[in-house]
Amino acid sequence: RSSPVQIPGTTWASDSYDKITTGNGTTWAIKTDGTLWSWGNNQVGQLGHNNRTQYSSPKQIPGTTWTSISSGNYAGSQSTFAVKSDGTAWAWGSTGYGGLGLNQGGATPGAVKYSSPVQLPGTTWDRIVQSAGETLAIGHKTDGTLWAWGYNAVGRLGIPSIAINAGRSSPCQIPGTTWSNRFSLNMSVVGAVKTDGTLWMWGQNNGGLGNNDRAPRSSPIQVPGTTWKNVNTTSYFGCALKTDGTLWSWGYNHSGQLGQNISSAPGVVNQTSSPTQIPGTNWERLYQGLGSMSALKKTEY
Repeated sequence: RSSPVQIPGTTWASDSYDKITTGNGTTWAIKTDGTLWSWGNNQVGQLGHNNRTQYSSPKQIPGTTWTSISSGNYAGSQSTFAVKSDGTAWAWGSTGYGGLGLNQGGATPGAVKYSSPVQLPGTTWDRIVQSAGETLAIGHKTDGTLWAWGYNAVGRLGIPSIAINAGRSSPCQIPGTTWSNRFSLNMSVVGAVKTDGTLWMWGQNNGGLGNNDRAPRSSPIQVPGTTWKNVNTTSYFGCALKTDGTLWSWGYNHSGQLGQNISSAPGVVNQTSSPTQIPGTNWERLYQGLGSMSALKKTEY
């Protein structure tokens, strides 16, 4: 299809980053009644239906109090996390390096497989996000703590005591107790906002950590500023919103993705390694891909 085609149903949830997710030919979506539905590719049981049958229309996953969903994919594998309104978190699909957080590892992606939801430890989860590479996940609890598990490439778990290129197969706490549930991660960079409006980054650093250098970090380091609202990250550039409606970006600009009217000739990469404001105000919501960025503005009526 080269134009939008409506999916059956009229009560799909909206107005959230975590109600619909896609990856590796599979889609998951939550309805306003708290039911969770999935369809598409199911080669490792990632649809959560206790089988590996492919479905071409939405099929309900058991349960009625789902509040958020996140997925990732890498090398043909797929893992999924979902949170319920009672604070429980659930994982299923395929992973390696402990990426499901169920105290099971495996040296390669796809080493562990579950075709139906399995509960993670703890009962106060409110959001879990995983990287595009699926072997890293970060979860937030309602007490303001942040937890990470999976493969610790370039220190992306944010826990200095864990060796680089080692892994953790169950949730480990990232230092600090005032984290908000606004955070972003990709295969090698993590960014998170605290309740005091400070922004912190860690992991690989090709200028994407926003700290005016290119040194990798295995523990959170603060980005200048104190009124940050939300952040999105990739391995090479980042962008973030402030509470005053301004939008900021930093890192590589090989495709003009910084939005700062900086052109890039073929083979030339312009770069800013600290946050630089994108023209305009009233920015409200932020979306980011591997080589592009988009945002919504608020319109006053």
